[in-house]
Amino acid sequence: MIYGERSRTIEQLRKNIDASLASFLQTVKKDYKLHLVSPLLFESIREFTLRKGKRLRPLLLILTYKAYSPPDKKITRELYNASTCMEFLHNFMLIHDDIIDRSHLRRGKPTLHKVLAKTVDTSAREKLGIDLGIIAGDIVYALAIDAFLSIQEPLPRKERALKYFIQTAAFTAMGEFIDTVHSAQDLDQISEKDVFLNYTLKTARYTFDCPMVTGAILADAPEGDIPKISQFGILIGQAFQIQDDMIGIFETEKNIGKPILSDLAEGKKTILAVHAYRTLKGPQRAQFLKIFHKKTKTLGDLEKVKTIFIEAGSLGYALRAVKTRLAQAQKILSSLKMNQAYRILIEQSLLKLFSHSQKIVDSYQPHGQLI
Repeated sequence: MIYGERSRTIEQLRKNIDASLASFLQTVKKDYKLHLVSPLLFESIREFTLRKGKRLRPLLLILTYKAYSPPDKKITRELYNASTCMEFLHNFMLIHDDIIDRSHLRRGKPTLHKVLAKTVDTSAREKLGIDLGIIAGDIVYALAIDAFLSIQEPLPRKERALKYFIQTAAFTAMGEFIDTVHSAQDLDQISEKDVFLNYTLKTARYTFDCPMVTGAILADAPEGDIPKISQFGILIGQAFQIQDDMIGIFETEKNIGKPILSDLAEGKKTILAVHAYRTLKGPQRAQFLKIFHKKTKTLGDLEKVKTIFIEAGSLGYALRAVKTRLAQAQKILSSLKMNQAYRILIEQSLLKLFSHSQKIVDSYQPHGQLI
C-alpha cells in the first residue's frame, strides 16, 4: 500500500466513522427520546458531536483492531458504531473541561454550556448553561458506554475492553482533578514530574492509550503487546500535549479555534511554564511571575511571555521533549506483532500530528538555535 493509497484509506475510515456517529445519534433519538425532553438538548449534543474533527480516537481503535485481526476480516458496521464510543468519551471530557475552564469557544463555535444557556430566558444564564452543560456531559458519557456495547466479540474480550475503557474515564477525571488543583497552586509547588503525570492521565490515556489497547484487546492481540501498546500511547500522548501547550501560546486564534489568551489567562502549569520558572533567575524570574500571576492578561503580556519562553530555552526544551518521546514510541511500534500495513497506517496517522511543533519553533527561530 503506497502513501496515496494509505491516505485515501485513512480518509475513507474517517468518513465511515462520521457516518456511524450520525447513524448512532439517530438511534439515540429513537431509544432515549432526548428530543421529547428538550429539542435543544438533543440538537445541541448532536451538533457538538458532529462538529468537524480528526476522529483520531475511533480511527486508532479501528486501525489497531485491524492490525491484530486476520487479513480477510472485514470492518463491520458494529465495529464502526463501537469505535464512536471514543468520540463520545472525548466529547464528554471536552464539555466538562470547557465548563471548568469557563471557555466560550470549542472548534471555532460556542461551547456546549454556552449553547445550553439559551434554553430558557433567565437573568442567570451563565449558571443555567453551566448546570445544563454538566448534565449534558453526563448523558454523553452514558452514550459512550452504549456505543461501546455495539461490538460483537466474545464476551471475555468485550468485558476486559469495557473495563479498560471505564478505567480510562476514571483516570482522565483524576487528571482533571490534578489539573484543577495545580491551577490553585503556585508555580514553585509544581514539578516537571507533576506536569507529566497530568499529561498522562488527562490526555495520553484516553486519546492514544485507550483506543489502541481497546482495539487490541477486542482483536485478541498477543498478551505481551498490550503493555507495549499502552506505553506507546502514553509517550505519544505526552508529546501531543507538549505540542498542544506550545500551540496554546505561540499559535493564532484563527488556527486554534479558541481565544488566543485562554491558556495564559488560565495560568496553566505547562512544561513551558515550569521549565521557564526553573531556568530563570532574579529579575527575569520576577518579571515572568508578575505576568504569569496577573488576573487579567493582555496581548502585550502574551508577547512578553513568548519572548521569555524563547530566551529561557523553554520552547526548545519542549520541542526536544516531543522528539525524544516520538523516537521512543517509534521503537515500540516497530516491535509490535501487528500487520505491517496497519502498523504503517497507525504511524502515518500519528506522525502527521507533530509537524506543528517544529513549524512553531522554525517561525520563531528560523535558524534552529533553539534546538
